[in-house]
Amino acid sequence: MAKRPHDLRPACLSPWLNAGITAPQVAEWAGHSVEMLLSTYAKCIDGQEELARKRIEAALEWSEPEADEDA
Repeated sequence: MAKRPHDLRPACLSPWLNAGITAPQVAEWAGHSVEMLLSTYAKCIDGQEELARKRIEAALEWSEPEADEDA
């Protein structure tokens, strides 16, 4: 176990960030600023590139205007 309660924080925050929980939400739960959270834990975020690309693709598909069927 951890020597201090603070030692458990990385064991919780890194998985939350890697699970896709937004940085502002994790920062709020941890009692950090987003700036402090990301400066400390950004290096721990891994494997989200594919998810980010899928989210961008889905957002672009959703926002494209539909073709006019009468044209």
